[in-house]
Amino acid sequence: MSIWWSLHLRREAASVPLARRLLLGTMETAGVDPDVSYDLSVALSEACANAVEHGGRSAAHGGCSEAYRVTAYLDGEKCRIEVADSGPGFTAGRPAPGPTPVHADAEEGRGLYLIRELADHVHIGNEPGLGGAVVSFDKILKWREDAPLMAV
Repeated sequence: MSIWWSLHLRREAASVPLARRLLLGTMETAGVDPDVSYDLSVALSEACANAVEHGGRSAAHGGCSEAYRVTAYLDGEKCRIEVADSGPGFTAGRPAPGPTPVHADAEEGRGLYLIRELADHVHIGNEPGLGGAVVSFDKILKWREDAPLMAV
C-alpha cells in the first residue's frame, strides 16, 4: 500500500492544524496505530510551525515568500514527511541545528529537538539549488489489527 499527498500552504498559523488533521485522517483511514500517528502529527506540527515562523525570504533574498510545502508518503511500513520552505535556509557552511535539548518550560526552540525524538530518521538541510530549509523525517509504521490498508 502506498499513499502520498502534497500541500502548498500559506505561511500562516492556521495552516499548521490543517496539515496535522490531514495527516491524522490519512493515517486513521489507512489503519496506522494511533500512537504512531500522534507522534508523526506532533513532529509535522513542529516542522510546519518552523516553516511558518522562519520560512519567508528576507529583503536580502528577494522579498517575502508566502508559502511552504508539506509532502507525506506512506509506503509499505514507513512514513516519510517533508516540509520545505523558500526562506533563507540554514546558514551556509554551518551544519543544521543539532539535537540540543531545551528546558521543558521553554516557549521556543523545541521543534527540531521534538522531531528528532519522535521520528526514526531525520534530515535537516537546505533545498538543493533553491535555498530554503527542508526538514524530512521517517517513522516505521505500526498497524491496527483491523487496518484496511495494512502493508503486506
